[in-house]
Amino acid sequence: MSASAFGIIPTGCPVITEPASVPSPTSFLYTLPSNKSFSHVVIFLLPGVVLPPDTAAAIYLTTLKDATAASSSGQTPNFKFLGGIGPGKESSVFKITNRSEGSSTDTPSAGSELVIGVSIEPAASVASRIMELPASKPSPPASTSSPPAVVLAQKIIQSAFNFLASFSGTAGPGQVEVVPLKAFEGWWRKYEGRLRSDPTFLERDG
Repeated sequence: MSASAFGIIPTGCPVITEPASVPSPTSFLYTLPSNKSFSHVVIFLLPGVVLPPDTAAAIYLTTLKDATAASSSGQTPNFKFLGGIGPGKESSVFKITNRSEGSSTDTPSAGSELVIGVSIEPAASVASRIMELPASKPSPPASTSSPPAVVLAQKIIQSAFNFLASFSGTAGPGQVEVVPLKAFEGWWRKYEGRLRSDPTFLERDG
């Protein structure tokens, strides 16, 4: 699978599409910004990317320190499973917190070097682990409003999808649907320019 298969957007930060390292053809590591504070991250499949049959992308969280130490010693990093994305759920919003040593509360990451791990695994295994997460418990009543970060993330993803849909084409054996990476870059430049000129436009757009 191509290394440029996933997009990651920590809230308030530019999109990340290139992994910091690729430990194997089915695993990717993305270093999150350490100079900004954020509490959520959007992870999605880039346009045209199709996962192998019966697989899903498992999403993990670790620290750069743990990942580096594990890499040098040949061990597996101490990853925390966050959830997954795949066919039928090509994007999701994950809460990112950094628990300081000795602290009993989670706080948004700031000044820490966190790493997102994406691993292509059997879909059944990923689905089973998602069901074990606390977040998989029954949702609150429908009248409860979605967190602001979730609403903003949904608007960003919808904007990208609407823009890139017109660039969709087919290529290769089986005529797989693809979207040029250049088109995605064009959307991001346009979107970032609008965000700079009017940071509040997302709050007004329906």
